[in-house]
Amino acid sequence: MNDYIFDVDGTLTPSRGKIDTTFHKEFLKFCHSHRVFLVTGSDRNKTIEQVGEDIYDACTRVYNCSGNSRWIRSKELYYNDWKLPIDAKQWLNFKLEHSPFPLRTGLHFENRTGMCNFSVVGRNANAEQRKEYYEYDCRTKEREKIAKQFNEKYPDIEADVGGETGIDIFQKGCNKAQILKEFSNPDRIKFYGDRTDPAGNDYPLAELLEPKQVFAVKNWKHTRKLLKNE
Repeated sequence: MNDYIFDVDGTLTPSRGKIDTTFHKEFLKFCHSHRVFLVTGSDRNKTIEQVGEDIYDACTRVYNCSGNSRWIRSKELYYNDWKLPIDAKQWLNFKLEHSPFPLRTGLHFENRTGMCNFSVVGRNANAEQRKEYYEYDCRTKEREKIAKQFNEKYPDIEADVGGETGIDIFQKGCNKAQILKEFSNPDRIKFYGDRTDPAGNDYPLAELLEPKQVFAVKNWKHTRKLLKNE
């Protein structure tokens, strides 16, 4: 039996949004007949808000905060208590202050279990503001540049682009790839993610799998279409 691993944001749901009602029913049915795992940069509460508690509980295991918080239904099996060092946060604050993007909405640092999410526009941005920043970032590659510079300056910490507006930051090696050690037959894995590009937060896991095991999706509709063949 295959192990199906899914990113959430941009793969099963719109960015920061809730799963489509029809797809919710289809995916819940899929979870009941397959071994399904979620791996997401978000925490448990946000994931439940996005996919629903029924899907969350139907999964074999859920890896929140890029695997730094691991759950089976309502039981947390493991958590990593790493925090972003003060000097690294100061460096990111400098980038925040000097970004040419004009809008700031607040909550630019969101501490999660074993990681931190950094956003220039801020996590308080509404859908329109997020879209505005995403389009700006697509033109300028600002997040990729910040992540690259950060990784060069702090070799013991890792920064990857995640979602439409953020950068996920964690202790070196504590990215999504860390979940592989819990799979006894990694050749049976099928991984679906929207940021499998080298700068994306799905890449560390994707690069350890064979190309045929990785499904780089454009959005949740693309995922839904692919699952019709499973």
